[in-house]
Amino acid sequence: MEKETLDYQNELSETQRALREVTLMIEQSHGELTKITQRNTAISSHLQQAQKQGASPDELKMAYESALDAQQRLFVMRGQLEKLQNDKTHFEKYKAFLESVVSGGGEGTAMANQTAGAKSQMAGIEMIVNAQEAERQRLSRQMHDGPAQALSNFILQTEIAMRLLDIDPAQAKDELGNLKTAAMSTFQKVRNFIFELRPMMLDDLGLTPTLKKYADAFKDQTGLDVSLTVTGVERRLEPYLEVMLFRAVQELLGNAARHSQATLIKVLVDLGADLIRVSVDDNGKGFDPETLKESSNLGLKLIRERAEMLGGNFEIDSLAGSGARISFTVQAKN
Repeated sequence: MEKETLDYQNELSETQRALREVTLMIEQSHGELTKITQRNTAISSHLQQAQKQGASPDELKMAYESALDAQQRLFVMRGQLEKLQNDKTHFEKYKAFLESVVSGGGEGTAMANQTAGAKSQMAGIEMIVNAQEAERQRLSRQMHDGPAQALSNFILQTEIAMRLLDIDPAQAKDELGNLKTAAMSTFQKVRNFIFELRPMMLDDLGLTPTLKKYADAFKDQTGLDVSLTVTGVERRLEPYLEVMLFRAVQELLGNAARHSQATLIKVLVDLGADLIRVSVDDNGKGFDPETLKESSNLGLKLIRERAEMLGGNFEIDSLAGSGARISFTVQAKN
């Protein structure tokens, strides 16, 4: 019992240290956020002045790119600060719990079990927060490299077309036509981003139609041969379960496209009465499952965690050079 008490005290010391570090990082991040906000305001003001003073197209483009870069930095910093604040809240709760355990002197097994449960919960929360932050950063980069850059070019093209109206109406018309085509393409990209963030049809129509639409869109975007097969009884599931299954398929398809060098991906969803099974097979280069233990792939770890929480399991069947099959199950009824 004395050893357990000492372990709790060491854990408390470690948690207090982590809390001090995250508190310091929050203070530093607040200062950095203030600087970035001020810089963003100054750049926006400079951009407005450049527009009013009739700057050259090159000067306008540089001003727009600076403004977009500042906005992206502001977006990322706010996301990092939010993550740090969430971490601080969790550390504070865990610290208070450990203090109650230590002050109680380790009076019973129940308290020890609660501590172990709290540690497990903390690990799960940390994994979720890190996965959310990684997704924010990915979307931020995609928005910056895609629609944000396109919007910058739209403004530049509009400026050019306006100046050409009195000089060369025919060329101005061509510029406006190009602008319309580019705007339609960017609009579709924005719709794809929105669908990835939260497909509204998941709430309206359910899992199966949403997965079919996503598989078709993924096939068009990547050029990969993607097939989706749904067996069992198609029906509406609990909202949290539909979201979990959709996000898991989304993550597994994305991993196969990014890392496996596959040309063919097969997705199978079996909607059993009591057990739901999902498997994603690809004909890519495969990998050694043992390497995942040292990997920073939060997506797969999160799928495993959620599947086990929902009474199922998670399996990987892969060899280097032989493709991969990743599958998991969850209980259909809880």
